[in-house]
Amino acid sequence: MDVSDYEIMNTVSYDIAWCPGCGNYGILNTLKRALSELSIRPQDLVIVSGIGQAAKIPHYLRTNAFNGLHGRALPAAVAIKAVNPSLTVIAESGDGCMYGEGGNHLTHTILRNPDIALFVHDNMVYGLTKGQASPTSARGFETPLQTADRGGYSNEPFNPLALAIAMDASFVARAFIGDSEQTKELMKAAIEHKGFALLDIFQPCVTYNRINTYEWFKKHTYYIDDSHDSRDRIAAFRLALETEKLPLGVFYINPNKPTFEEGTGVYRANKDPVCMRSLDKERLARLIESKTGA
Repeated sequence: MDVSDYEIMNTVSYDIAWCPGCGNYGILNTLKRALSELSIRPQDLVIVSGIGQAAKIPHYLRTNAFNGLHGRALPAAVAIKAVNPSLTVIAESGDGCMYGEGGNHLTHTILRNPDIALFVHDNMVYGLTKGQASPTSARGFETPLQTADRGGYSNEPFNPLALAIAMDASFVARAFIGDSEQTKELMKAAIEHKGFALLDIFQPCVTYNRINTYEWFKKHTYYIDDSHDSRDRIAAFRLALETEKLPLGVFYINPNKPTFEEGTGVYRANKDPVCMRSLDKERLARLIESKTGA
């Protein structure tokens, strides 16, 4: 397939709402390349998003999309995959939307292990709502809201990879969009993984975060070398705790966990997608009567 299969610019006129230089441009273009190389047809793909700059990704792709509430992308993504397991389902979210408002949904999605990929655009700031600190902002990060007598943001930054590995998420990785080729390969690995895949993507916000810039990420990241055993959970957790320089690559994979869809009762006796089954109205009526006493 070709990248143009996902382009909407040839069919509609639109304005991209991101600031010039925003890391989301790189994520959008890299995602198109990843989908093209995996030969995923637009009609077989659903991208689910919440609210924020990252959540605009499906607006600029020619494919199926569901745009939900702030922090609520994952419940919709899980449901879509459950009713039609043949679809490729990707959730797109920012660090605020997913790790803040959506934190509870993230933990329970890890526990369920649905066969979906989650790409979190991590720019360490709330970019849509004018620059307040996000869950991943560094301690001391100053914003117009978090001044604390010039002390800045006082919370410890949230560590999504450490949380995911501690909960035995089946695929945990981190990328930096300044390295498009490496990010593309990590996207492909996450999409192809059977189970829940978390890919945290460092993505500079050029307007509201003047600290964690492209140059900063270049200086403060490194790639995990080939000697790392991604099935070694303890070693992966140690990597996730590193803060002096932040590792990039695949931290952890557990290929042996059953997926949510495999354990869902509706597929034990009948493998047909729920969305393709006919509705038994008489059985539904009996069920309703048994629950309501009607």
